[in-house]
Amino acid sequence: MKAQLNAFKESNMPLGDILISEAEIASEIPRLAGRISEDYRDADPLFVGVMDGAMCFLVDLIRAFPHSVDVATARVQSYSGTEPGKITVEWLPTQQSLEGRHVLLVEDIVDTGATLTALSRHVIDLGARSVNVCSLLDKPSKRTHILEVAYVGFEIPDVFVVGCGLDYNGAYRNLRDVRALEIGQLKES
Repeated sequence: MKAQLNAFKESNMPLGDILISEAEIASEIPRLAGRISEDYRDADPLFVGVMDGAMCFLVDLIRAFPHSVDVATARVQSYSGTEPGKITVEWLPTQQSLEGRHVLLVEDIVDTGATLTALSRHVIDLGARSVNVCSLLDKPSKRTHILEVAYVGFEIPDVFVVGCGLDYNGAYRNLRDVRALEIGQLKES
């Protein structure tokens, strides 16, 4: 951990406070997996990880899931730096068909809901029977689209966060906790 923090100090990018610790995340993920397992006990869900941000959460979630689960991934681009941009969906190679499946979109963070609204429509258009959302983090104060997030790990305030898969221009994804990134200092430098 010390080497990891030293590497970030050397990058001269201002990390803020820890909002959610590694221990809190580690205890929340099995709780979410249990709820999902109970709700899908009579179904065979397909977990679709929204890459790249959800990769850490997706891996931890499927490891905590009490039985075998099918997994696919999609890359959805919606941010450039800290600003929302145009949404594009790219399916990563998979053998999984969405036709007639109960799909659980696994996301790192939900803020405006634009990304997941677009992806949900896309999944339904590909023949999914149902679509639900599981997100490690939720910023309901930023919501601009009507979107139900069925499974939420943590609700957070309107701050830009990194760690546990979330990044700033590719940096900080590998932090084990979730931290605020001091955007004001980034824009000033």
